[in-house]
Amino acid sequence: MVGVRERKRKMVSGLNAMYLEEYKNTGAEFILGAGRFIAPRTVEVHFPDGTTRRLHGTNVIVSTGTRPTLEAIPGLAEAQPLTHLEALELDCIPEHLLVLGGGYVGMELSQPMRRFGSKVTVIDRNQRLMHKEDQDICEAVRNLLESEDIDIHLNVQVKRVSGKSGQRVSITIAQNGAETVIQGSHVLVALGCTPNTEGLGLELAGVELTDRGYIRVNERLQTTAPGVWAIGEAAGSPQFTHISVNDFRVVHANMTGGNRVTTGRQVPYCLFTDPELAHIGLSETEAKAQGISYRLFKVPMETNLRARTLSETRGFLKALVEARSDRILGFTAVGVGAGEIMAAIQVAMIGKLPYTALRDAVLTHPTLVEGLIQLFSSVPSARDVSDETSKSAA
Repeated sequence: MVGVRERKRKMVSGLNAMYLEEYKNTGAEFILGAGRFIAPRTVEVHFPDGTTRRLHGTNVIVSTGTRPTLEAIPGLAEAQPLTHLEALELDCIPEHLLVLGGGYVGMELSQPMRRFGSKVTVIDRNQRLMHKEDQDICEAVRNLLESEDIDIHLNVQVKRVSGKSGQRVSITIAQNGAETVIQGSHVLVALGCTPNTEGLGLELAGVELTDRGYIRVNERLQTTAPGVWAIGEAAGSPQFTHISVNDFRVVHANMTGGNRVTTGRQVPYCLFTDPELAHIGLSETEAKAQGISYRLFKVPMETNLRARTLSETRGFLKALVEARSDRILGFTAVGVGAGEIMAAIQVAMIGKLPYTALRDAVLTHPTLVEGLIQLFSSVPSARDVSDETSKSAA
């Protein structure tokens, strides 16, 4: 784990050095301190040595992000639990890691900790892991974790926590009216994020918050205060780095005479388990909720010859195509290289290509993306069905 931690630290320090060099090359000034509004478009910065500096700008961008949520569960705070930040700073392998939360952070840390040698138990209040995904996706993720001997407790309520993480900790859960105690050496909290919007003096700048504590913005990422913008997770944007980067592009365009909005943009995402989960566009759950008719294309990863050569055939590909046209509505993959496969679908969606363009393409063999040919050949096209119906009628 010391080696793992050092690799992570080198990656982070290397990226920080690159970003600081970019600041230097552009002539931008970088100030490291604690800032808060004291008036409209006016920020006061406090430095560790006790000095302050006052700054006033034509435009101010707030990008303070979020922090891991620590829910008011009795004994949880006293247990000094790990969050993803502390988990990535461990210098030892937890004997038994108890993970509170079955979402992104919980999944992406449970699997590697198990592979490092920890016993891992996942505890989630919902009926399914990754509960916002389609049911077949949730089942695939659960099967993946259970195949690696990760214990999973779903649809439970955490009643209390006792002990101290890193030594010995006990979690009492309630399920179906009965209480059970689960014991481990460490506890990891992965219960979502809380926006970092307190203590910024936003009210002094005329910046309003939503009822969930995020900065209120419009589709151009303008706040309720003139000249003040907000980007990233603090603004309630989807919690992905690539969305925060896109937020910057939206604000930059709008500050320099353009007119760019966040509404209608694609939000691709990837869960970096092994194998991966990747998604773009509409899911089946969303399509049904919105009353959108679709055709479902779905094939197992074992039909992909590249997946076979990699000896990793777990998972599947599936796509939604509009019922009365050949427009791709959405795509989800659970499998090796899922994120890279998804990118090909996303480019097709951006270009408004029909799914048949991918079905009829000549893609390199054997590659993972070639599996899209099998996927989109798995269901007859609307035209083929229409032709067969006409023949039958004749």
